[in-house]
Amino acid sequence: MIDLQDFISDIPFYDDLKRLGLPWEITTEVQTFIMGILPHLGSDFHIENHVAIHKSSIVEQGVTFKHPTIVMENCHIGAHAYFREGVFLDRSVKIGPSTEIKGSLIFSNTAIAHLNYVGNSIIGSNVNFEAGSIAANHYNERTDKEIVLNYDGKLIATGVKKFGALVGDNSRIGANAVLSPGTLLKKNTIVKRLELVEQHPL
Repeated sequence: MIDLQDFISDIPFYDDLKRLGLPWEITTEVQTFIMGILPHLGSDFHIENHVAIHKSSIVEQGVTFKHPTIVMENCHIGAHAYFREGVFLDRSVKIGPSTEIKGSLIFSNTAIAHLNYVGNSIIGSNVNFEAGSIAANHYNERTDKEIVLNYDGKLIATGVKKFGALVGDNSRIGANAVLSPGTLLKKNTIVKRLELVEQHPL
C-alpha cells in the first residue's frame, strides 16, 4: 500500500501519522493528529484557542487561523492567508499572501507562493507551488464523487469524497497548474505551468 515515506523523507511525528492510516485517512483525521500534538509543544510556541505558532515564525497582517493549527519554527505566512479544518506547517514553510490551506500537512522548506488553494493534501519537503496553482480536493463535476487513486497502475477506491494530493519531496508545481483530486506525485516531479494533472479520468 501507500507509505508516506516513499514520498517524503523527513516526517516529524511519523508514528502518530502512521497510526491514522493511509494518506486520505490522515487528511480526514488531521484535526485529531494536531490536537494530539498540541499539549506536548513547549514554551517557544504562542498557543491560543488550539492554534500554536512558533515564536520564530513571521505572520503578516490579516491572516486567519481557524483551529486547530500548528505552525513550526521559522515559517513565513503572507498577508491574508487563510487556514481551516486542521493545518500543520513544518519548519521553514512559506505561505504566500491570500493562499488558503484546508485540512493539510505541509512539510519543511516548502513554499506555497500566493493565490493558491491546497485542500486535504499532504505536501512533502522542498516543494514549490508557483502562483495560482491548486491542489483540488473534490470532484464537483462528477455524479459519483468518491476519490479513486491510480497508484502504480492499480486503482484504489478511497471511500472518501475529499482528498487532494500527496506530493513528493522536491517537486515543482507551475503557475496556474491544477492537481486533480487524488493526485499522487513521486519525488522530484515537475508539473508545467497551466498543466492539469488528471491521473484517473472518468
